Amino acid sequence: MARRKSKAKQQEEFIQGLLGLVILGSIFGTYALTKSFQATIIVTVLAAVMFIAVLTIIGIKRTERIKRSGIMDIDKMEGIQFEQYLGYLFRAQGYKIQVTKAAGDYGADLIIQKNGKKIVVQAKRYSKNVGIKAVQEAQAAIAHYGAAEAWVVTNSDFTAAAYDLAKSNRVRLINREALVEMILVMNPGSAPAPKEVMVATSMDEMICPRCGNKLVLRNSAKGQFYGCSSFPKCRYIKKNQVG
Repeated sequence: MARRKSKAKQQEEFIQGLLGLVILGSIFGTYALTKSFQATIIVTVLAAVMFIAVLTIIGIKRTERIKRSGIMDIDKMEGIQFEQYLGYLFRAQGYKIQVTKAAGDYGADLIIQKNGKKIVVQAKRYSKNVGIKAVQEAQAAIAHYGAAEAWVVTNSDFTAAAYDLAKSNRVRLINREALVEMILVMNPGSAPAPKEVMVATSMDEMICPRCGNKLVLRNSAKGQFYGCSSFPKCRYIKKNQVG
């Protein structure tokens, strides 16, 4: 399965290709009309300057886009913090969120539901490409949790083998570019920024101090709080400090 490019990446490549064609057309057109090497050289230099200027602008916009997304902060997260952030992100998109327990999650870190459709999500905060094992685990989680499909979300990318395997196994792969795009199209303020999640949820704070299971963000009449995922067996709660 070919790697799916983000809309922003497709637009960048389209602009670069179109500009290249315009520049080549200008150069050959100038020579065809003037038969002058001097005029052609001048047009070539001007075209090169314009091409470099456009590439610089694209690079600046790409840098601003990455900064706004907070993906660099996500790169510094612990795995559990990444799961928690994805919970905020999907909740902002109208999904109901359930965080699985820390041990024995059967290939799913989150279970999200909307419009009667259940999806299992596996979060991979990696510094390298994610391989086929994650796809296999996510596919197995579909049957275990009775889900319609599975998503594997990473701040990195996936191997070619992972893309191939996911194509025929009801597994959607969300790579770095797709994650950035997902964050940027979200309504501002509908979810905390990655840095805020990191500050408010340190590694120790994400684990129930009583039983060792994950803490889950819950809602009550008095506001949001973190409760143990093994409730009602464990009734530990912690006030939410984000937002």
